[in-house]
Amino acid sequence: MRRILDLAGYRVSLGFPGPDDLVGVWGQSPYAWRGERMADRSGAGLIRIEDAFLRSLHPGRRGEPPFGLLIDRSGVHFDGRAPSDLEKLLATDPFDDHALLERARGAMARLQERRLTKYSASDPEAAAPAPGYVLVVDQTVGDASVQASGGDRSRFLEMLFVAREENPGARIVVKTHPETAEGLRDGHFRSEDAGGPITLYDGNASPWVLLEGAIRVYTLSSQMGFEAIVAGHKPRVFGQPFYAGWGLTEDESVFPRRGRSLTCTQLFAGAMILYPTWYDPHRDRLCQLEDVIGCLEARTRAWQEDRHGWIVSRARLWKRGLLQKFFGKEKRLQFEDDVDKAVELSQQTGRRLMIWANAGGGRGVHLEDGFLRSRGLGATLVPPLSLVLDPDGIHFDPETPSALEKMIQRRAEGLRTDQGERVHRLMQSMISGGLSKYNLSGGLPDLPKGHRILVPGQVEDDASILRGSPMVQSNTELLRRAREANPTAIILWKPHPDVEAGLRKGAVEAPMQWADARLDGADIAQVLDAVDEVWTMTSQTGFEALLRGLKVVTLGVPFYAGWGLTRDMGPIPPRRLQGPRPSLEALVHAVLIDYPRYHDPHMREACSVETVIHRLKYGPIPNPGAFNRGLSKLQGALASHTWLWRR
Repeated sequence: MRRILDLAGYRVSLGFPGPDDLVGVWGQSPYAWRGERMADRSGAGLIRIEDAFLRSLHPGRRGEPPFGLLIDRSGVHFDGRAPSDLEKLLATDPFDDHALLERARGAMARLQERRLTKYSASDPEAAAPAPGYVLVVDQTVGDASVQASGGDRSRFLEMLFVAREENPGARIVVKTHPETAEGLRDGHFRSEDAGGPITLYDGNASPWVLLEGAIRVYTLSSQMGFEAIVAGHKPRVFGQPFYAGWGLTEDESVFPRRGRSLTCTQLFAGAMILYPTWYDPHRDRLCQLEDVIGCLEARTRAWQEDRHGWIVSRARLWKRGLLQKFFGKEKRLQFEDDVDKAVELSQQTGRRLMIWANAGGGRGVHLEDGFLRSRGLGATLVPPLSLVLDPDGIHFDPETPSALEKMIQRRAEGLRTDQGERVHRLMQSMISGGLSKYNLSGGLPDLPKGHRILVPGQVEDDASILRGSPMVQSNTELLRRAREANPTAIILWKPHPDVEAGLRKGAVEAPMQWADARLDGADIAQVLDAVDEVWTMTSQTGFEALLRGLKVVTLGVPFYAGWGLTRDMGPIPPRRLQGPRPSLEALVHAVLIDYPRYHDPHMREACSVETVIHRLKYGPIPNPGAFNRGLSKLQGALASHTWLWRR
């Protein structure tokens, strides 16, 4: 909190305040009166501070810091008895800025799509009541927003009575507060209040899921009332929360100061974009709502996927510490190299099974490096910043559908305006930053003039070649085919960095019989900026070329082939040729946003793709270290002894 206030221009200090100072209090907490009295005595101003509406994964009483603050010099947003900065904003701002309203629409859609709320650690597998119920929202005893609205048990029982009277014969679902469900604070409803058509729901389904199944919503002052508006409801409100009185709710109270009618988009823009002070912990700076959504999306996904724990199989020793950081925050990983034993252990413990690449033969969730990996080679044991988890297959094996394929097909149906804009920013940031999978630096020699075709070499015993390029599996054949099809073009041969380093298989004995120039150690981003076309088997360089608008010819079946964006000479699976064709933006959204998980090694937390791009550009990022460098050399020395390395 001190850091956010400091960035917002407030210097927090101790001492007796002067008339030009401010006294800060936490909302209307039981101790706020001390600050109020001190402000009166000293003539200092008063500011009230509260958590922002997207707070964290878990309730604050579990010690998790917030992603933002509400800093109010007039009052407090949840107390409608007196004006607050938020109320003044909602009453006076014209809300006619098209860009602002488009941002609000996009953010509302993202919150619902990703099920983000004040406390976002909801269980996607949690059972929810059958749709068609009336939802009554409980709150915790002693909550300041409840007290500000004159709420007590009698008022909540009155609300329940009205819900029954206004909806005769309907099922009533009473949603308990997350802190009540976790045993942190009592709620107003008790078990004896249930019976007949009334049930108490203390499960961990997302509020958005409950709102989707509701036919009406009743609340005193809960934030779920605000979310109900976003979800398309007109909630019945018995208190005086910030979202009441603007024509979007059925109000028990009268709001003389709130005579204006707002749209849902305008209300959201004021309450979520203009009013809060948002904070990006990864870059230690104030930020926009969209940055917080990206961060919370990543952490929510990580919590949901990791909460049951993992059994990990076929992960090399040097990777285990990294995987522990990536996936072991909720429960430490357990490692078992024997896949059969790992399957049995998974069944015994209830943990999910994670297997490197596709070694499990269809069992478990497949794990691989992501597409923005690191600044350095995997073969030199540089830890990755992104990994992918695929429960269906794996992206480099076209024999079976992968989760990535399904994501591409879903995004092919169309992107929202905010999604398209995010992808454009992402692509521009990658291109301007010269980013690629490994982000290796190196000079670019003078190149012959003409129609330049880049032929990037690959590791010939890599699974993406063995699985994804059945017709052409050698760099020599790739080069020969590129030259035969383009006799007058300038062919540029670039060996794979792992092969250049002598760590993997794939050397070409006499490449210059087909190539016009050899680009050893050149920065792939600079090379792509200098060429017109790319010929490849399955290299990710083809995808990076598409980002730059280059023509790409594939002789294998990489993840980006078969969608109408490349010229494909390999055996494309018929399933990829069906349905709507994805745009480049749709492909990029699936490949770089939907599919991978990203990890910030500096914060040791899950993060967004934008954070990883920032790390790759400006650091800090992990280095392999002396132990890993030595292990890398040993790996190269033992490369021919496959049985020994596997053991």
